[in-house]
Amino acid sequence: MVYYNHTNNSGSRLSQGPHLILRIHARERSLNNCHCEGAFPERSRIGGNLMPPALNERFILSGAARKVFLTVGLITLGQAAITVAAGVFNVRDYGAAGDGETLDTAAIQKAIDACATAGAGRVVMPPGKYLSGTVHLKSNVTLFLEAGARLMGTTKLDEYKHPIPPASMPESRWGKWHRALILGDGVENIAIAGDGVIDGNKVFDATGEEKMRGPHTFVFVNCRNVTVRDVSFVDSANYAIFFMVSDDVSIRNVTFTGGWDGVHFRGSPDRDCRNVSIVGCEFYTGDDSIAGRYWENTLISDCIVNSSCNGIRLIGPAKHLIIHGCLFYGPGIHPHRTSNRNNMLAGINLQPGAWDATKGELDDVLISDVTMHNVSTPFHFSLKPGNTAGSITLDRVTATGVYRAAASVESWAEESFKNVVFRDVTISYKGGGKRQKAGEEVKSPGVDDRGLPAWGFYARNVQDLMFDNVRLRYEKEDLRPVMICDRVGRLTLQDLSFPEADQSDEPIVLNDVKHVQRGTMKKETGN
Repeated sequence: MVYYNHTNNSGSRLSQGPHLILRIHARERSLNNCHCEGAFPERSRIGGNLMPPALNERFILSGAARKVFLTVGLITLGQAAITVAAGVFNVRDYGAAGDGETLDTAAIQKAIDACATAGAGRVVMPPGKYLSGTVHLKSNVTLFLEAGARLMGTTKLDEYKHPIPPASMPESRWGKWHRALILGDGVENIAIAGDGVIDGNKVFDATGEEKMRGPHTFVFVNCRNVTVRDVSFVDSANYAIFFMVSDDVSIRNVTFTGGWDGVHFRGSPDRDCRNVSIVGCEFYTGDDSIAGRYWENTLISDCIVNSSCNGIRLIGPAKHLIIHGCLFYGPGIHPHRTSNRNNMLAGINLQPGAWDATKGELDDVLISDVTMHNVSTPFHFSLKPGNTAGSITLDRVTATGVYRAAASVESWAEESFKNVVFRDVTISYKGGGKRQKAGEEVKSPGVDDRGLPAWGFYARNVQDLMFDNVRLRYEKEDLRPVMICDRVGRLTLQDLSFPEADQSDEPIVLNDVKHVQRGTMKKETGN
């Protein structure tokens, strides 16, 4: 086991954000026992190209320490543990035509079943176009799509099946909404990998949600040790990857193009999704790129996020969440399917309870080394009744071309945000707001951000709010206040700078702010 204090290039520690422990688990089995070459040929050996050596990312975070703990394992998959035999099961040997016209569902399923019966292995799809309805993944099976292989959803809607989520989940009543091209239900040690393409084929359903949504592409429920890597998802008829009440999930180097949400995962009120990592992925989605609720120990790192909706949208509680080293930019390359617009909404939207009632805590959140461009707002953090929020830290963030709303931290619940820190943050807005907008009443937000009477920042019902080396800018002069704070216990303004408009009133408006600690505050001319 290797322990070290993690620092970035500037020498500052990650512990400047929420106190956390990042524990990367060793494998439970040795390399020889796992026969991992069968899952990822040419990439599974120590020192290979799969990832930095020998790390399996399950992230356990805590407020108790400031170190990054790395437990270096022997297996170099870099993802949830997969136990596979060296057995290879080629779908063509089981009757798959791969011609894009013949329905290959039964043949693909036979190969999966044979692999599972053998104990473990790899189901290979060689180059070709494989038309299919729902196929069911089994424990200890890797579905491997070689370069040139394309798994395509059939347009025959009766060929799709759905799982039954746990009765404790509100989603359990949705029935066919959970349909999928690839389905895992109560299984473990499964993977989808390779350089091939999984094509949802825009299989729309006039009787579905919004009178168009059809099957998801990959759905799994009540699973553990799930890996998705290197493949591409295109044209999903609903979410590309949707999973519920599952643990130890790794999604790495995956590209999502078109469709609705890219990765959407939900726990239940009594059972979080735990230990999820989304690393090195590219999202070009029509709806939210990453979304869900009831998360525990989640890492989203080194991703490119382009969306015609929100980049990351959290609609319920989450604990121990890191968003690090990501690029968010709009407008979306692929349109929002139901509205046919392309403008990107919030970069990061944390809004427990905004969609429907949830209860729980949003706590120990670190957002670091993030860049945004052409988003409606960089950050929209809001609480609705039944939810609470503890520590949120933003460190080294830059946003430009923000076109609609000030960044905001606002609680409309009984409880306030406890501790929110903005450190080394630069935000540049389009600006152009008029003086009369400054007097508008702020109402509880809906499911998305909205215009506000301040152009730079709005806070409501926060216990402790700190700005440390924060720079707010605009492209066009804005006559609204820079900042409005309502019901804040302690406001710390340490090295805050902003332009001062010639005709604006007081730039910082404080309503029911109990204590203000001022450091360096710079008012600058121009933008």
